[in-house]
Amino acid sequence: MGANLADTSLITNSSLVNDSLRAHPPTGAWLVRVRRRGYQRMLVIHTQFNLYYFWEKRWFFVAMALGAFMLTLPLPEGLSREGMIVLAMSVVATVLFVTEPVPLPTVALLIVVGQILLLGIDSTKVAKSLMTDSVLFIMGSLMLAVAIVKQKLDKRLAWLIVRVTGTKTANICFGISVVSGIMASFVGEHTVAAMMLPVGITLISLTSSDTKQVRGLAAVLLFSICYGCSVAGIGTPSGGARNAIMIGYWKEFFFDPTNPETQRFLVDYLTWMTYAYPMFLLQLPLVTLVLLFTFKPEYRDLTRPVARLRAQVRKDGPMKPGHWVTILFFTLILIAWIFFSVDIGMGTVAILGASAFLIAGLVKWEDLNSGVNWGVVLLYAAAISLGVQMKETGAALWVAESFLKLLAPLGMDHGLGLWVSVSALTTGVTNTMSNGAAVAVLGPIVLKLAVVAEESPIIIGFITAVSSAFAYLTVVGTPACTIVYASGYLKTTDFLNVGWRMVLVSVVVMLLAASIYWPLLGA
Repeated sequence: MGANLADTSLITNSSLVNDSLRAHPPTGAWLVRVRRRGYQRMLVIHTQFNLYYFWEKRWFFVAMALGAFMLTLPLPEGLSREGMIVLAMSVVATVLFVTEPVPLPTVALLIVVGQILLLGIDSTKVAKSLMTDSVLFIMGSLMLAVAIVKQKLDKRLAWLIVRVTGTKTANICFGISVVSGIMASFVGEHTVAAMMLPVGITLISLTSSDTKQVRGLAAVLLFSICYGCSVAGIGTPSGGARNAIMIGYWKEFFFDPTNPETQRFLVDYLTWMTYAYPMFLLQLPLVTLVLLFTFKPEYRDLTRPVARLRAQVRKDGPMKPGHWVTILFFTLILIAWIFFSVDIGMGTVAILGASAFLIAGLVKWEDLNSGVNWGVVLLYAAAISLGVQMKETGAALWVAESFLKLLAPLGMDHGLGLWVSVSALTTGVTNTMSNGAAVAVLGPIVLKLAVVAEESPIIIGFITAVSSAFAYLTVVGTPACTIVYASGYLKTTDFLNVGWRMVLVSVVVMLLAASIYWPLLGA
């Protein structure tokens, strides 16, 4: 039957061709053949040459052309050829991250290939740079999140939050931000984002199984997790590596045991909290306001999904032995992260925890294999690897120094102008590399700049460390953003859409603290 239809279609098309040719009688038989062949070739080209493909992938070709153009430019003073290549790769990757003309894991693969072919780095060395402790941590954290879902503890935690906040969407978002933030301020945003992601997914999936019907709701719930974690990372020295790095710089650059006046540059745990924790608490309600203003949740009240959640929790009955073992494992993992991660690495602890769940039979490998977004793991690995090359080739340092040279003619080399400039520079860098690396590279520069400009190194240091938490704009800005993006509910453009608003709000809060609150503490 199918063959007869195909033959009929071919006969019909042939008739149309013949009719079109007869409508304009040729002057000779050779002209008939020419017209027939030309028409047939046009049909073939039309089927094989799809202009829509090129339009759909236009940003890919734009990014590649932009990168190639950058490589043809003469080298600026102080920038090596390798540094220019890394900058070009970073620009290309950023454009592809934002526009997403190809799957994001494809960008990761291109970063790997670019380091080998363009920078001439041995492929084994590049491969080693991909599997860092941070990548192991991301991978292990995603595995642990799957384990929570498997034990259905995410539903119990979600139910606990809802019992406190009520069923209004705004209150639930605020509650999630508070819980995520308080935990992340002590444990670290990576861990808490992995723990809280199943909570957000549970509320979303109970509302609707159609992702298109809960786009706005998913955005506010998931961003409440990652932004709650991000603003909390500044709260304590253990909230992020960037904080410890800046504390070390203050001691190394300014502390003199023979000079009692330099004692203030020995910033301890409690002192840091005194400076930064009020900022974190002030930003929590602002996170919810920004999210609700940017994304319009389809449901202002989650009474129905909360009722389903309550029914499922009751149906599951009391806590089972597996639940208690899961809580025990997570408690041990958190203790190991806090006390032993310095020696063995946070990634090692995460992988060890995932292995413990597998050994205890609380989760199967098939569940982890299907539940973990391995493409996101590859993406984050490649982004870290590129950040390492930015530091090693001097590209990040050159960008920082070039930016700071522009400040003097603009009159922004002191006071509020300097604060805003340092914050803008740090924010830009931290959205393309890890916040720890951003502070490691920029810290010495901005602290020396503070001395030259006769500004407080404490204030400039805090501005740099705090601004490194403003990685709201890209998927790879922080592991917390990467983890919530792995859920599949968010787009890369969502981060830009809400990220610039979060940056503005956070900068205003920080500048108020720098001009009013920190001087009261003796900064």
